[in-house]
Amino acid sequence: MPEKDAEKSTTDALQQWRAAERSVAVVRRGTLAAKVAASAAAEAAEAATATATAAKEALAAMALAETSAAKTAAAAKATVLAAQTDAADAEAEASLAEVDEVEAQREYRAAAERAAREK
Repeated sequence: MPEKDAEKSTTDALQQWRAAERSVAVVRRGTLAAKVAASAAAEAAEAATATATAAKEALAAMALAETSAAKTAAAAKATVLAAQTDAADAEAEASLAEVDEVEAQREYRAAAERAAREK
């Protein structure tokens, strides 16, 4: 029976070896998965930092755009006021010119009538 015990020991040793191989394979896959996860987490952290920087820069750009828009609106308001003043002045000048025309027309007719009477 000693051969049976030796055979059993070899079988047990082979089973232990196979179990150890499976354990090593599982640990290697786990290690690889952990490395990949760590790399992905590092990339995600880098992307989050880049996103935060971009958001901060976008906020600064928005503030500049708001300031520029306010200045543009103020300039537009000043232009509108100036244009309205110019339009009012032009209307007043037109009214005065019309009065002058009516007066000139009246004077012409009076002169023409005098000239006709003197003939």
